[in-house]
Amino acid sequence: MDGAQQNELEQALKGLLEKTQDIDAAAVVSMDGFVMASALPDGYEEDRLGAMSAALLSLGERTAHELGRGELAQVFVEGTDGYVFLLSAGEDAVLNAIVRRGSKLGLVLYDIRNAAKAIAAIIESHLQVEYE
Repeated sequence: MDGAQQNELEQALKGLLEKTQDIDAAAVVSMDGFVMASALPDGYEEDRLGAMSAALLSLGERTAHELGRGELAQVFVEGTDGYVFLLSAGEDAVLNAIVRRGSKLGLVLYDIRNAAKAIAAIIESHLQVEYE
């Protein structure tokens, strides 16, 4: 991943956090757990977040497949203090968003989905450049 792509991904994450005040943190994570870009407050460890995201994603994909639910669309974790969403950002990455308790989840999820589409487009555009 080059610096331009990382900058674009970070700008997309920053835009998501500015648009949706209910999101405390967000990161773009590769399928193998590498954090490609993040907007994390103090106290969050990128490497740990990446590893947990990869584990959740792997388990979610396996569960959806083995229970006949098709392709994994998202992973949703609810805790007493908030939520964690993992949504596909194309074939090569996932958007991890950490959301506050009491949020209007429909609106927040709408913004997360739009950000995931934008992130997928950023990654895809840079992959095309690499292969040309």
